[in-house]
Amino acid sequence: MYAYIERKRALKYKQNGKHPQQIKGSGSLSFLKSPSFLIMGSLIMIILIMPSLIVAPYIHPNDQETITDNFEQKAPKLNVGDSPFSVAVMRASSDEVENIPLEKYVSGVVASEMPAKFELEALKAQALAARTYIVNHMLLKPEKVDSAVTDTVQDQVYKDEQELRRIWGADYDWKMNKIMKAVEATQGEILTYKDKPIDASFFSTGNGYTENSEDYWENKIPYLRSVPSPWDKNSPKFLDQETIPVKEVEEKLAIDIPDNKSLNLKISRTDGKRVDQLKIAGKTFSGRDVREELGLRSSDFTIEKKNDHLIFTTKGYGHGVGMSQYGANGMAKEGKSYKDILTHYYQGVEISKVTETAPTLVSR
Repeated sequence: MYAYIERKRALKYKQNGKHPQQIKGSGSLSFLKSPSFLIMGSLIMIILIMPSLIVAPYIHPNDQETITDNFEQKAPKLNVGDSPFSVAVMRASSDEVENIPLEKYVSGVVASEMPAKFELEALKAQALAARTYIVNHMLLKPEKVDSAVTDTVQDQVYKDEQELRRIWGADYDWKMNKIMKAVEATQGEILTYKDKPIDASFFSTGNGYTENSEDYWENKIPYLRSVPSPWDKNSPKFLDQETIPVKEVEEKLAIDIPDNKSLNLKISRTDGKRVDQLKIAGKTFSGRDVREELGLRSSDFTIEKKNDHLIFTTKGYGHGVGMSQYGANGMAKEGKSYKDILTHYYQGVEISKVTETAPTLVSR
C-alpha cells in the first residue's frame, strides 16, 4: 500500500514540475498525519484484526484436528497378520486360484455386494454375513479341494483393488476407506448358532418380510425365519413389472393358457407373503419355479392378462431368505447397530470369534 502511495506522489510531482516536499501536505510527516491516511490505516487494522476476534472464541481446541481428519481420511490397514487364514478363490478373469487373506477377501466382497453409500452399520452387518458365509463354506469343503469358492454370484462376488478402481474411478478412495472401516470394526467376527457358523444368506430387497428357509429352499433352518422388514419399501427395487408374451410363458412353463380373458388362477402364499403355490392352466408350480423360469425379481408376484401378454407385478428383489440389504440400511438409518440388524434378520444367533469357532481353518 505504501509503495502504491509513493508512486502516486511521484506522478503528481512529474505533472507539476515540483519536488514532492514542495507540494503542500506531501511531506512524509504531514502525510502520516493526514485524515485520509488515518482513516485508511484504521480500516486496514479492522480488516486484519476483526475476523480473528469474531472466529477465535468459537473454535473448539479439537476442531482443527477434526477438520484435518475429514479431509485426509486414510483407510485402515489390514495386515496379512490380521487374517487367521487365507481363502482360495477361483478368479473368473484368469481361471486361476488366488489365495487371499480373509479380511482382504471380506473387504472385496462387501465392496462388490453392497453399495458403499450405505450406512456404516449396514456395511458392518454385511461384513459379518460375508465372513460367516466363507467360514461356513470352507468348513463344509474337503481340505484338499483346489478352490474354496468362486468370485461370482455362484458364491459371493469378490473384486480386487484393480477391478474396483476401474469400476469406481475417482470415488475409489472414499468408498474403500468406508468399507475397510466396517471390516476393521468387525474383524474376526462371525455369526454362530449353537456354537456353529450359520448359513448367512442375504439378498437385495424384501417385500416387507423375509422368507422362511423351507418356503424357498428345502430345509427348515431355525435362524432363517420370516420376520417383518418394512424398511424395504424405501428401496428403489421394491416394485417392478415384467410384461411377457403369453406364448413365451407357455413355452417356459410348458402349459397352454386359454384364449379367454380369465386366467382362473389359484394362489397360496407363504408366511413371508410370497407365492407358495400357483395353479395356472391346470398345472401347479412353486413360486420359486415361476420366478426362476420367467426371470422375475421376486417370488412375490401378481398376474394380469392383457391381450396376448401377461403382466407380472413383483415386490422385492431376491430370494428373500436371511438379511435384506436395503432393510439393513433402513435399520441403520434409524440408529440401529450392526448387532441389532443381524439379530433381527438371523433369529437366535450370536456373534463369535472365528479363531475360537473354526480352529481347524486357522491351523491350516
